[in-house]
This record gives sequence, structure tokens and C-alpha cells, in this order.
Amino acid sequence: MVATTSTMQELGGIAPDFSLPDVTNLTDDGYRQVQLSDFAGKPLLVMFICNHCPYVIHVAKEMARLANEYQEQGFAVLAISANDVDNYPQDGPQPMAEFARARGFEFPYCYDESQQVAKAYSAACTPDFFAYDADHRLRYRGQMDGARPGNGVPVTGEDLRRALS
Repeated sequence: MVATTSTMQELGGIAPDFSLPDVTNLTDDGYRQVQLSDFAGKPLLVMFICNHCPYVIHVAKEMARLANEYQEQGFAVLAISANDVDNYPQDGPQPMAEFARARGFEFPYCYDESQQVAKAYSAACTPDFFAYDADHRLRYRGQMDGARPGNGVPVTGEDLRRALS
């Protein structure tokens, strides 16, 4: 397991536009597309995650609880996976939908097959959290909390909660 250092998008910068399929919302016409414009006027939490990452697995339950809680408070929330499914088939759309259901996601979990959205956001690792204000200007970029697999720090979401308050 290798830890990757996050890169930093400039605070105050505008959220990059996107249109991605939500693998948790399959319609007769395919997956519902989620776009940045769907969240106009709402503060936004964008989480880059993937199913197989031990860091994501470690915080997934609290991450879902936190995200669902803030969504109820008026935040727009979505998770995005940009992993290469050839190398990580467990990060494909069907396993993503199962992962979301099993953890109680009440927000879109989108698949960034081309990785272009992840690159536009400068996402470098999973989990990677971006909090935007209602004008979609970046106000926080960082970790959920100090918990890591095996470090004994409780998973609380304190850093992200502080940023969203």
C-alpha cells in the first residue's frame, strides 16, 4: 500500500464543469448523467473515491454518514471514481453501485472513465475531498480526518466537518 500526496487546487478557484454517469441511478436510457449545473446555488462536496482503496474502505461508513448528513442540510454531494477498471475491475460501474448500496450512499456515485474530471480537479489520491461554497468556489481541499488504516486514530470526519461548517 502506497500513500499518495494530494496536489492542491487553488482556494477560491471555481469547480471544474463535468457531466458523468451516476452508476447508482440506472434508467431505461442508461445511467442518469450528473452535471455540475445540477447543483447550482448549493454548497458542494465532491469526493474522489474508489472501491478497492484501503483508505476509502477504512473511512467509508463515516464518509457516507457525513455526506448523507450534510446533504440533508442542503449541501450537494457526489462521489466520483476515476480508476482504471482494466487494472481494478472491482472499481467498475456495477461494483461501484453495489459498494454505494452496501454503505448507504444517498448521493450520486459517478464514474469518470476517461479520468478527465479527476485531472480537472487535480485529484491525486483516494479519498480526496473538495468542498465548495454555493458559488462553487473552493473553500477546502484535503482529508476527512487523521484516521488511516492501522494508525489507531478514530474515524470522525472532524477535518471535513470543520470545513463544511
